[in-house]
Amino acid sequence: MKTTTQLLGAVSALALVAMSSSPALAVGTTAGDTVRNDVTVTFEVGGEEQPPVVDFDTFVVDRKIDVNVNFTGVSPVGVSPGQDQAVLAFDVTNLSNDTVDLELTTILTAGTAANIENVTIYRDLNGDGVLDQAEIDAGAITFLDEVLADDGTGSQTIKVLVAADIATDAVNDDIFDIVLVADAHEAGATGLGAEITATSGADTAAVDTVLADGNGGTGEEADNDGAFSDQARFEVSGALVTVIKSSRVISDPVNNTLDGTGVDPNAKAIPGAVIEYCIAVSNAADAATAQNVNVADDLPADVTFAENDFGIFVDGTAAISGGEATCSGGTDGEGTTAIYTAGGGTGGLDEIAAALSDIPASTTRSVYFRVTIN
Repeated sequence: MKTTTQLLGAVSALALVAMSSSPALAVGTTAGDTVRNDVTVTFEVGGEEQPPVVDFDTFVVDRKIDVNVNFTGVSPVGVSPGQDQAVLAFDVTNLSNDTVDLELTTILTAGTAANIENVTIYRDLNGDGVLDQAEIDAGAITFLDEVLADDGTGSQTIKVLVAADIATDAVNDDIFDIVLVADAHEAGATGLGAEITATSGADTAAVDTVLADGNGGTGEEADNDGAFSDQARFEVSGALVTVIKSSRVISDPVNNTLDGTGVDPNAKAIPGAVIEYCIAVSNAADAATAQNVNVADDLPADVTFAENDFGIFVDGTAAISGGEATCSGGTDGEGTTAIYTAGGGTGGLDEIAAALSDIPASTTRSVYFRVTIN
């Protein structure tokens, strides 16, 4: 090449340099591809075209490893105490220019570990963000096998579901923060390959590896470590149900001086006296609705249900003060939402059963009835 250059200069010849090549740094170029760049030099001497001078260069495309994890739902995801297989949906994406295996792990970063169980990862086979029986039958996973390189078609994104069981001991406003980490491993082998590491030192003629991932800000991985993560939260929306049972003396067979409300203010709890029980069931503010609330009350053997005199009242307004409840304004529900069953309770005791249906937050519903002291 030096000789040719000198000759061109000596004769003041007209020379044309033409170069043709493939894009050397095309986005998404697959690792291991050989990129060839050809150059052609044409020239004349004394007006006569001379044979062209050519050369070329090749290099091998190195491997860029980049992984992404993205929670696709709205956090927090509301759950209930005792709920099985609550779900968080994630996208796991291979942004690398090579096929990789992706190891998947979950980490609980906030919340009481004893109150969340069976944290498991599944492939979201139909991509709907819901754990279906077909996905359960396909089995839990710990890694994604042979995730294709990023070629712009979307095939490098795999949808997964993180499922967990919420313990019955979890209470309203409990939170559980779960991080999903995807870590790049070598593809091609049976099962999960070895963890991918960066090539140190200068560029070599072989396929070198560069770890180019960022981090998800969860603190569970870092820039350029071949892993990425994202976090989502379960928040417990539980019912905070309390019950207060109280009683008052309505009348006795001796005093019998009823006031305008039908109550004898001087009545005493002696045999033959009528006692009114009030059972007030409350759900706290900001709690989840308590559903299908049912009351079962076993009457003491020392009293008899005053069936013919009063009945059972349900959904009455209960005023609670100082740990005592006062019921009023209910609807006689016997035979509909409330039932008296002689001998139907524990150990053959008489039983009052009442259905209070659903109780929303900040709501109190009640059942009350009367008995006579034996």
